[in-house]
Parts: sequence; C-alpha cells; structure tokens
Amino acid sequence: MKLAELAAPRQDYSYGFLDAFAKRELRRRMLKAIAIPGYQVTYASRELPIARGWGTGGLQVTLSLAGPDDVLKVIDQGADDSVNAANLRRFIARMTGVATTTDACRATIIQSRHRVPEERLRERQALVLQVPDPEPLRHVEPNMSRAREMHADADYALMWLSLYEQLVRFKQFIGGASYPVMVHQRYLMSPSPIPRWDTPTLHQAPHLTLLSAGREKRLYAVPPYTDVYPIEFADVHFRVESQADRVCANTGAAHKYMDEVPQPDGTSLFRLSDTGYAEKLIKRLRGETVKIGPTYYDSNGEFYKPGYLKSRDGQDIEL
Repeated sequence: MKLAELAAPRQDYSYGFLDAFAKRELRRRMLKAIAIPGYQVTYASRELPIARGWGTGGLQVTLSLAGPDDVLKVIDQGADDSVNAANLRRFIARMTGVATTTDACRATIIQSRHRVPEERLRERQALVLQVPDPEPLRHVEPNMSRAREMHADADYALMWLSLYEQLVRFKQFIGGASYPVMVHQRYLMSPSPIPRWDTPTLHQAPHLTLLSAGREKRLYAVPPYTDVYPIEFADVHFRVESQADRVCANTGAAHKYMDEVPQPDGTSLFRLSDTGYAEKLIKRLRGETVKIGPTYYDSNGEFYKPGYLKSRDGQDIEL
C-alpha cells in the first residue's frame, strides 16, 4: 500500500467558496427577509478567510447571490480602491468568476461598506450593505431579548424618547450615520452606517437592498419599491448633511457627498466620496465619451423624488 492510496482525494473549493448547504440556507434566509421587510433574520454565519467585523456578512450574501454572468462592484465608504474593497473584490472574483467594474450603472451586484453610490440604482440590481450592528434599539435597550419583544410589539417608545432628549439638549437630531428608519410602516431598522445623505435613497428604490451582519449572524432586506422613512417628529424633520458649500477639488462637482481632506496650512479640500462617479466625471472633463447615470441629488442639491425631503406644510427642508 502506498501513502497516496491512504490520502483523501483532492477537493477544490465549492463555487462561491461556501458549500452548497451554506448557500442554500442563506438564500432561504434572504427570501424570508424580503418577505418581511426590515425584519432581522438569523442565520449561521460561516467562517471565512477574513475576520468577523471586516465585511463577512456582506461577503456571505454576495457569494450566495453571485453567478458567472454577474458584474460586481465593491466599495468601501465610497472608494473602489481601498484595501478592504480591493481584497473583497479579488476574493469574490476568484471564487465565482464574475466580472468586476467600478461603474455603478454596469454592476448587477454592488457590495458596499457605509455608502450608497451617487448614481441611481435601477431594477435588477442588488445592493449588499455590510452591517456592524443590526440592532437599532441597542443604545436605548441593551437587553437583546427585551429588544426582540419590542420589535414584536412595534413598541418603539424608547426610541422616540431618545429623539426627544436630543432635541431638548441639542435643539436638533444628533444622530449621524445609521440613522434609524421605519420600513413598510412596521419595523424599525438600522440602514447600516450609511450617512444621512444616503438614507432617502432607500425609499421606494427600484433595486433590492440586502443588509447582513456576519458577527451578529443576522440579515434583513428592503425589497424594491418599499417605503423607508427616517423617524422624525411632525414638527421637527429629518435632515441630511449639508454639502452646500463643498466643491470637489478634482471634478468641480457640487451637492454630492464629499470627503474632507485636511491640508498642511489648516484648510481643507473636498473630494467626492464616490470614486467611481468621480472617475466618470474626470473622463468627461478630458473629453472622453462616458455614460453617466442620473444621480439622487441634482446640481442644486434637490433630491430627485419631489416631496420626500419636504416638511408637512410643503416648504423645502434645508439640506
């Protein structure tokens, strides 16, 4: 008998890295999440070649969705070229054979950490958001068993009290990223740590949004054309971050979400957070032919859905 005869036969990686049972379970959980918008569905988060907390939840969803004909875009806080985004993109492409792109209009699957692309997404696209903490009630109810009961009863009084305390102390809502939203008039949901600027883009969106937390072993979804409203009072309204005085130093774009870059002299430059969109604008400035999709905010800073960012008396809300 030879040693080769005793060794197990070679087994290559499964398509999409995850085994067939894992992908089947994730797909079933995703279907349940789509059927109950905003509801947190538990799943068995698998071990991956990256540590939990670095995008394992979104990675598992993407690996379960991706097929050979898909086109993948991976961004990290708007950037296609960050270390996290580049590593995830390379791993997914190697495990599934999908084509990759930096163009949000070409992608069929967009995996993102903490941003929604500036260009409007369309039907038959899937936005996969990485989520570090899926529980919006955690800072008002640290007992997760009690928080589950509150979701079951739609009892969000503590969250409203928290908003009221913010107004009393600071005269405004101080919540930044991950501003809580109400989905389908039923479940309070954390929209991942996207900035408030991106929160309105989830409302009645034609694309599917899947949110997954690998460390917390929970995923939830916003199906296409679903109501998603940030929580607010009737007389004190939700506001996005003001980008009115910021102009991109590279493209000249305004009224888009910017990254602030401090300079040695104490001043600051601003650059588009969405590097894929910035790349298109730079190509157009060079005279190249490039297709740029419509954006969620126009050149005047107006959101593309009239009435969404308006007060009850019809007056425009300051952006």
